[in-house]
Amino acid sequence: MTAAEHIEPQEAKSILSVNNIEVIYNHVILVLKGVSLTVPEGGIVALLGANGAGKTTTLKAVSNLLNAERGEVTKGDIKFQGEEIQNLSPAELVRRGCTQVMEGRHCFGHLTVEENLLTGAFTRRDGSAAIKRDLDMVYGYFPRLKVRRTSMAGYTSGGEQQMVAIGRALMSRPKMILLDEPSMGLAPQLVEEIFEIVKKLNEEQGVSFLLAEQNTNIALRYAKYGYILESGRIVLDGEAKSLRENEDVKEFYLGVGGEGRRSFRDVKHYKRRKRWLA
Repeated sequence: MTAAEHIEPQEAKSILSVNNIEVIYNHVILVLKGVSLTVPEGGIVALLGANGAGKTTTLKAVSNLLNAERGEVTKGDIKFQGEEIQNLSPAELVRRGCTQVMEGRHCFGHLTVEENLLTGAFTRRDGSAAIKRDLDMVYGYFPRLKVRRTSMAGYTSGGEQQMVAIGRALMSRPKMILLDEPSMGLAPQLVEEIFEIVKKLNEEQGVSFLLAEQNTNIALRYAKYGYILESGRIVLDGEAKSLRENEDVKEFYLGVGGEGRRSFRDVKHYKRRKRWLA
């Protein structure tokens, strides 16, 4: 890892800065151990790692949702647009422009698609006309939701519910979206469609994304920069292109080594062989 690779996210003005945070659950369980990362304005940054690595906890630390799970940030600081945000309520953070799309989508199943979308505008105070314009904008990015707008969200497909969850976040007029496992449970074609929409939102609306994802392959195709978490620590970071070409990442996260695709039998030795853990 070169010095240039480490400073890449700092070249643009950062919208989010996470500095050496530790997170403890139930006053005893240390989950994050000195995690630091940066999201530049208008950037897409991937937070990668296996299940249980600490990706969701990192996102919840940013969005201040840890208290509901008896978790707390005990060290370090988190800044959004240059201001510390640890003491803000989740609702106030949404009003400032930082919104999380939860893992598993969490739509209101008993509400229609359109009612779900409108709940995303709950914190806004700019009038019904502006909300209607943004609703039309969401339907422009997700035409399938316009067709299904009167359907109960609980009866829509997993892909449609993921679109509802992202559309609901857009209705709050975010500057940044924390997107947790958007590919979970979706067919590959739908995953591609979701990520293409994320790319369009980033390019056309200027929304920054911090993307927590187990599907390393697709995440590194759309992100500009990536961080790899293991056991609550950042073990590797760099430009997405350099991570895709890194031999350890290719072998242990993309499933391809020097001799072709690896089997799970081979992977059992990976902790011993990872150069970054040596």
